Amino acid sequence: MAVECLRCCTVLNKEDWAASISGSILGDEHTDTYFRCAGCGFYTVVADWDDFTGVETTTVSGPLAGAEGDERVRLIRQCAQPWDKQCRCPAHRAYFHNTLD
Repeated sequence: MAVECLRCCTVLNKEDWAASISGSILGDEHTDTYFRCAGCGFYTVVADWDDFTGVETTTVSGPLAGAEGDERVRLIRQCAQPWDKQCRCPAHRAYFHNTLD
């Protein structure tokens, strides 16, 4: 799936990846991936939701202003294992608003 910046429509690639975090909510796996557009400085977020029924849902949201996106990326980077959906560190709990399983 090609991701475009939701502010300026630039095609985002792996160099634009800023951070990802996964969590388990009600048994479902939720992953947010942040891309920062080098052109305009805004973030686009790709959210994947897997409820293990065989159909994964992907939504794209944004654009997030640089400061707001920077704050979220900083929070994600406080975790040593943001890909671990079972992690319950302070960063995971804060990011997912204490809704993790």
